[in-house]
Amino acid sequence: MQEKWLLTGLSVALLLLGTCSALYEDQIKKFDWRGVNVGALKQSRVDLNHFQPRILVSTHEGVVASLCVKTGELVWRQVLEQTPRGDIKLLQVSGFADDSSDTAAAPVGSNMGFDMLTVQGHAPALVRGWNTNMGALEWEWSIMPLNTERAQDSLWFYSKSVLYHVLPAWRSHLEVTAYFASSGHSTGSTSKVMASWITPESCSLSGTFYVCVDGKQLISLDLVSKTGQVIRTSLEAEPKGKLQVLAGLHGVVIVNGKLVSVNKEQSVCSSLQSSSYAVGSFNYRKILAYADLASGILRINAVYLDNCAPATELEQSLPFPEHFGTPSLNNFDCKQKRNGEGKSCLFLFGTSSESIVAVQQGRIRWSREEALANVIDSQFVDLPLADTEGTLESEMKGKAGDIASAFLRRITTQAVQIRSLFLHVIGLGPPPTDTQRAGLVRDSFGLHKMLVLLTRAGKVFGIDNISGKHHWQLYLPNVNGFDNGEPMRLIVQRSAKHFPLQPLCTILGKNAVHDNGVLYRFNPITGKAAEGGLIQLDYKIKQLSLLGETEKDFIKGILLLDASNKVHVYPQHATPLADGMYLYTADVKTAELSGYFVKYTGGQLSSTHIWNARLGGHNSEQQIIGVAGKNPIEHVHSQGRVLGDRSVLYKYINPNLVAFITQAPDATHKSVLNLYLVDVVSGSVVFTMTHRKVRAPLSIVHSENWLAYSYFNEKVRRTEITTIELYEGKSQANSSVWSSLQAPPMPLVERQSYIIPTIVEALRETITERGITNKHVLIGTASGSIVEMPWHLLDPRRPIASTTQGREEGAIPYIPELPLPTESHINYNQTVARLRNIYTAPSGLESTCLVVATGLDLFVTRVSPSKTFDLLKEDFDYILISIVLVALTSGSLIVKHLASRKLLKQAWK
Repeated sequence: MQEKWLLTGLSVALLLLGTCSALYEDQIKKFDWRGVNVGALKQSRVDLNHFQPRILVSTHEGVVASLCVKTGELVWRQVLEQTPRGDIKLLQVSGFADDSSDTAAAPVGSNMGFDMLTVQGHAPALVRGWNTNMGALEWEWSIMPLNTERAQDSLWFYSKSVLYHVLPAWRSHLEVTAYFASSGHSTGSTSKVMASWITPESCSLSGTFYVCVDGKQLISLDLVSKTGQVIRTSLEAEPKGKLQVLAGLHGVVIVNGKLVSVNKEQSVCSSLQSSSYAVGSFNYRKILAYADLASGILRINAVYLDNCAPATELEQSLPFPEHFGTPSLNNFDCKQKRNGEGKSCLFLFGTSSESIVAVQQGRIRWSREEALANVIDSQFVDLPLADTEGTLESEMKGKAGDIASAFLRRITTQAVQIRSLFLHVIGLGPPPTDTQRAGLVRDSFGLHKMLVLLTRAGKVFGIDNISGKHHWQLYLPNVNGFDNGEPMRLIVQRSAKHFPLQPLCTILGKNAVHDNGVLYRFNPITGKAAEGGLIQLDYKIKQLSLLGETEKDFIKGILLLDASNKVHVYPQHATPLADGMYLYTADVKTAELSGYFVKYTGGQLSSTHIWNARLGGHNSEQQIIGVAGKNPIEHVHSQGRVLGDRSVLYKYINPNLVAFITQAPDATHKSVLNLYLVDVVSGSVVFTMTHRKVRAPLSIVHSENWLAYSYFNEKVRRTEITTIELYEGKSQANSSVWSSLQAPPMPLVERQSYIIPTIVEALRETITERGITNKHVLIGTASGSIVEMPWHLLDPRRPIASTTQGREEGAIPYIPELPLPTESHINYNQTVARLRNIYTAPSGLESTCLVVATGLDLFVTRVSPSKTFDLLKEDFDYILISIVLVALTSGSLIVKHLASRKLLKQAWK
């Protein structure tokens, strides 16, 4: 028995060695690159007078970091826990308190001081002290509240080495507890301040003051005052939105763009009107800077707080690019210039497009595109052809004629090319286009593409997938994702393969004001608007689909279903092509599916409701947590699988099959996960399966005739991956056309589960041009690595024991644990923080698949599941093969000559 298991283990090891693909040292960053981000700016501290000038930031993504003042590059970064535990509620930097004598630096011989203090989360709340020079965590302490629901609204502030925790009980009172910041020891008992007027919509914390809006007045409390007196301040008009606080001043809030102080000891310049303010120091006096954007010009002004006199030295204006959106001044600092002539100030802005912009001396010093920390969709777009290749393409697309006319066109084309080359040599040729000047020309193997990324903030980027250069960017304000939690969509309507027509992409979303649909059409190579640009629809988008056929302009129409179940097509001239289309909708909360048939009659489109399916159970508790269809550009190369007896097991390849996964609480099993495979044309449920005592995080991938999804098993507390394969059997109903209305009998289902020793965050299959290359599954883990897993390791047909039939099929004996060798990590040491999604696209080479992984960071690479069988290796010895070819050719000629002489001599005998 031991010998049997030993042989099984050796065979598995040999097969695994055959699938390993390591990375050589000289290949690092040759085919890949990584972009490191921190997220949208939340709080910041600019310090130009430190011995090591720095910018300390905290972001909405739960990140604290230090940025280089000159370039904006990361000095260090600490990625904290995910929301809500990583939500940063307070950032306090030593020496930046309102009282200049307040410092939290550690005394000599002590390790309980801090350069920077952060408070994050609520249950528990974590208080941490940091060393800002290297980003090291020096100490931490935590508190666990008794009522975790109320703790979500808790607030913190720092004053004179004491950290205050404010816990509101809405419409009742405030509970204030003081702690020594470095040790976490309480300074006394918790004090209750009665405040029956407080509500979550109307109140904010401004330093030590808790301020609430009540009509045309402000009601505030000084939380560190012993009197506990209620302060009422009248307003000129009722605030239009929630109160905004001005960081750096106690008791100062922003109401309708004006400053209002509820602190008698703090005077403000109430005549100012601006969209954003920041407090700093200049010439040893407190300065109030404010910035406004008008007609594309950003104007920065400042006044002295003590007398509201203008600080003309700080006034500046500069053009502000439209793609940054609306700026908001976050922080600033000033320092003495090197030549001693005055001071130079650096202003740090956060923008509505989630960019971080630094302005200095009337120009943008640097910027960081932090919108890339929240990518929601991605497309690889082919680059345009070069001029010579484009001319050849046009010639090949010419009308068929006789040989003479084709030969004449060929001679004419070559003559034009020679003339262009001569003019280019003497410097009289036409100037290169913008795309040619930027190097955006298609290569021979289709590996060089434009990577178009759509972000949650509505910002779109065009990035070179080889170098990582940002060629263009655009911003769509007031455009959000759809209802039901669906994000915006990025669709390629026409690729660059149809020369000389330009490629076309479309972004679909909803208007943030009236919730109607929005379309934005643009050229993905240049980033410029095309085919109408921004289109505001007069209806809400319920569902969308891309038409399979095109008109003469090669544009695939977009089929839209509105809230009243009416159908529309953009562009409208493609409307007849929507005849006979099927659509389905899924309600996430009720788990209800609906199917529609689209018909084109009398020049009008209409939809008919044809089926309905309720997956919510008898009590409608189940909710849809995952939906996975097949990639529409996928090609299936092999229709079946050869068995050990040389018979063929045909795959169940249904292009209309969609996987739905629902989850519901259960009194006995805590949580139940249900899988449904539904044909969305006929509405028939092909297969169902139930998992008990399992829960999210869920990741799912669906391709060809197989499905793989991961989940967390609460019973044994581990992550598992379940794989499913569907087969028609040993006979195929129709080998040419699939029809869901005349579908074959229910498929044969093979299923198996595996244990994976990590938390899975994303799953994606590799895809190639023709589907010949083996399928691999890319597994994104919580640690930030991307593992390339061959499908034969996830194959549900892996036999329990090694058998002759299994060896004939090439199936590995079943072992529950999936190996994660370091050689399979395609991003080696380039960790992708907060990895969320993996996108794949085919290249011009059948062996190669392009990959982009998104999360807090961005990682772009390429993989070759079956090795580069259609490409010569990099270390291919061209000199040796050339010598061999010359020797063989010379030898053959010499031998031919000698053979002819021998035959001649024999003929004379």
